[in-house]
Amino acid sequence: MRHILIIGATSAIAEATARHFAHNGDRLYLVARNQERLAAMASDLKTRGATQVETMVLDANDTTKHADLISQAETTMGGLDTILVAHGTLSDQKACEASFDETLKELQTNCLSVISLLTHIANRFEEQKHGTIVVISSVAGDRGRQSNYVYGTAKAAVTTFLQGLRNRLYRSGVTVITIKPGFVDTPMTASFRKGALWASAYQIGDGIYRAIQRKRNVVYLPWFWKFIMVIIQLIPERFFKKMKL
Repeated sequence: MRHILIIGATSAIAEATARHFAHNGDRLYLVARNQERLAAMASDLKTRGATQVETMVLDANDTTKHADLISQAETTMGGLDTILVAHGTLSDQKACEASFDETLKELQTNCLSVISLLTHIANRFEEQKHGTIVVISSVAGDRGRQSNYVYGTAKAAVTTFLQGLRNRLYRSGVTVITIKPGFVDTPMTASFRKGALWASAYQIGDGIYRAIQRKRNVVYLPWFWKFIMVIIQLIPERFFKKMKL
């Protein structure tokens, strides 16, 4: 039985993953901004088999409350051994191009708030000599593209931070997992045209659960995105800069 903290719990991917945890009888501490959605999700997860479900309303951008959040979750749950960081926004690239303030807001949500949480939890897990840290990054961080380079910048920074944590915490018995989804059909992407490369939140949640079970390092979801991104990364810059992506 795991003791799991989920940040951004009401996101479609986090909820799909949490259902796997519930089926396993795990204990869950859910954090998100919407109290009504949290309450509904908690009720559903208890029905699905979760041993314990607690909730907290918090905006992850309020980094001053991160240390207290982790302490409270740890006390309430009788310890923590797994954290899933799943909050974020899909940046409006054009708005960011027009305004540094908008860019800074997106970097705060998708990068800095994540790094703050990871700093606190890494210290806890390093001290207790065990734990699993799972963070949803993105294939968008593998190479900067004109269509989403602000979002990609944030995800690239998170990915690099996780690489460092993985290297630092390995000898302490702590697993650090980077999840890199491709296109996912969620409420956040409702306005996008869907195609063959799109996956459901359920597919991503299933992949995350399997990655935790297998103690993976970096996981592309669905799996074929690993090969797509290898090809994209191999394109020489002199050609890549001319492409519309």
